[in-house]
Amino acid sequence: MQIVTRTIYIKSEGEGDMIDITPETSKILTQSKLKDGIITIFVSGSTAAVTTIEYEPGLRQDFPHMLSRLVPRNIEYHHENMWHDGNGHSHVKASLIGPSLTIPFKDSILMLGTWQQIVFLEMDIGKRERNLILQIMGE
Repeated sequence: MQIVTRTIYIKSEGEGDMIDITPETSKILTQSKLKDGIITIFVSGSTAAVTTIEYEPGLRQDFPHMLSRLVPRNIEYHHENMWHDGNGHSHVKASLIGPSLTIPFKDSILMLGTWQQIVFLEMDIGKRERNLILQIMGE
């Protein structure tokens, strides 16, 4: 088994930004020359997340609205009481979705569903520069 580690660099526009990273992830997988295995995508940061979704305009609006209903911005967060940085809700949202995702691949092709894309989700209140670490394991 071989392990290949690469990084995707992202500049987000702030809270609610959703970026399709499927094409870049597929390109990095192809460049790895590995045929069969798994790829893990991990965002280093406590106010961002990675998941899969059908990356279409309706869901790109529905998903952030759903998160806002689950984790409203205008309630008390103890994080706010300590740091006064306005992003307590951002940490909670990111924790709900999670910082990583693992996807199998075969013949150097991600085994995603027909309408399934890999997305980066920015939860923080301002623009950010993010590093997504891709670790590919396989043969």
